[in-house]
Amino acid sequence: MAENKTKPTDVSVADFLAAVEPADKRGDAVALDALFQRVTGFSPRMWGPTMVGYGSYAYTYDSGHSGTSMATGFAPRKAEHSIYILPGYADFSPLLTRLGKHRIGKSCLYIKRLGDIDADVLELIIVQGLDQLGKKWPVQPT
Repeated sequence: MAENKTKPTDVSVADFLAAVEPADKRGDAVALDALFQRVTGFSPRMWGPTMVGYGSYAYTYDSGHSGTSMATGFAPRKAEHSIYILPGYADFSPLLTRLGKHRIGKSCLYIKRLGDIDADVLELIIVQGLDQLGKKWPVQPT
C-alpha cells in the first residue's frame, strides 16, 4: 500500500499564512483561518507544505487502504483558494447555489476571492461537511 503523501507537519500556520502572496490572497487566507477556527472549534495545523487543516480522521477503505487525513481545511493556491470538504460525498447543491462565484471538484471547493462568496453559506457547508464526515469516521480535534 502506498503511504499518504499529505501528512501533518510542525510548520507554524501563522508563519505560513504570513508568507502567502500576494497581499490580498494573504488577507483572504487569514480570514479563512479565523472562519475555520470559529466554525470548527479546532486549532489549525499544517498538512503538507500548503494545506491548513482543522481536525482529523482515521479511515479504512473497502480496499484495505487506511490512513489519517485532515477533517476540513483550505489551501491558498496561486489562482484560487482550495477549500476541502471531506470526504466529498454529500450533495451540497442547495447551498452551493447560494454561495456565490465558485467551482467544485470531488472534495474541493474553489474560490478566487473570499469577497466573491457568502461567508455565512461557506460556514454552513463546512459544518454540514464535518457532520457528514463524522457519520462515516470519527472526527478528532486538532
